[in-house]
Amino acid sequence: MSEVRDQYEAYPYPARDPRDEQTRLITGSPSLPQEIDHYVFGGQRDWSKPLRILVAGGGTGDGLIQLTALLTRYGKPYEATYIDLSRASREVAEARAKTRGLTGITFQTGSLLEAAAMGPFDYIDCCGVLHHLPEPEAGFAALRDALAPGGGMGFMVYAPYGRSGVYPLQAAFGTLFAGQPPEARLKAARALFARLPDGHPFKCNPNLNDHEAGEAGFYDLLLHSQDRAFDVGTLVETLTRTGWALSGFTLPVLYDLSRLVPVPDHIDPVTAMALAEQLHGTIRTHTGYAVALEDARTPASGRNRALVPQLKGVDAAALARAAATGQTPKLDTDGITGRLSLPRDAAHLIAAVDGRRSLAEIAKGTGMDPMAFGALWSKVEAALLPWGLLLYSGVLR
Repeated sequence: MSEVRDQYEAYPYPARDPRDEQTRLITGSPSLPQEIDHYVFGGQRDWSKPLRILVAGGGTGDGLIQLTALLTRYGKPYEATYIDLSRASREVAEARAKTRGLTGITFQTGSLLEAAAMGPFDYIDCCGVLHHLPEPEAGFAALRDALAPGGGMGFMVYAPYGRSGVYPLQAAFGTLFAGQPPEARLKAARALFARLPDGHPFKCNPNLNDHEAGEAGFYDLLLHSQDRAFDVGTLVETLTRTGWALSGFTLPVLYDLSRLVPVPDHIDPVTAMALAEQLHGTIRTHTGYAVALEDARTPASGRNRALVPQLKGVDAAALARAAATGQTPKLDTDGITGRLSLPRDAAHLIAAVDGRRSLAEIAKGTGMDPMAFGALWSKVEAALLPWGLLLYSGVLR
């Protein structure tokens, strides 16, 4: 792991300026509190109790800062532990937390393989790390050993097909520039990259742009010494072998084979997702949540009227207007496109979603018959859930 550590000491990733915390908060999946609740706790977590958090391989702090800043904003208690091999990355994360005045965070330099000795944790963030371990299974297992009963993990690992062209370049650059310090490797690789033919599979891949995001981005994408991609089948097998169960991916639409072709009866759900990944060919990363294998459970569902619906990345009023006027906004993620089609008569339900009212309260406010409400809301859910636009969580209550 010394070469990996040397990389992140020279080029902490992703490149972040702590001063930017004064003007913006970087958000994304995994580790939004609403997502954690939806995928790990069935939308029913008691947020008055402190959330014990481990950010494993925290890098420059995106997951840590997002989660602790939002919980602080919401007035919810937490205890967070950050660990990473790179001191330079840790310093950036610490500076970002200090700029925001965040407290309740313990920073450590070390390996996530030591996680069990620090736990247990209710929630583990491990984003963009496990695929860089010499033995990824050991990392999955170590994090499982650090999990508290009823908890879960938000993860991101690389996927192979959307990263077409990356691995031949990594292999070639690794052989050509072996033994050179990171700065020399980067300089030589960038010069060689500029001479590659336009028809190279990497240059023809529109899904990748990290190499354009400065030195750290180029190095992490094309010069990494330890990088392994997981297809869906391998990911699920690895989770199972190490005591995890997949709760769900944050963008289910990417894995929905039925959008492309009728699913034969003999195809099991994991195989169907794997086939969708192969046919789409554009998925760069798998982002999702996992729970303990012996406590496997699915994400929250509107069948439970006590849950609080939350819209992610969309404004309720604007979405309600679109529904009322029959608009079908275009959706696009990882090259997968579609149209959002919502029932016109559901506009008043969507407008009532404020992150604080439960489904039962929304139904009561509309005066709808419970069965009629359930039938109509199920259509809203079916339209929004696949695109990750609807979550269930009471974190704002």
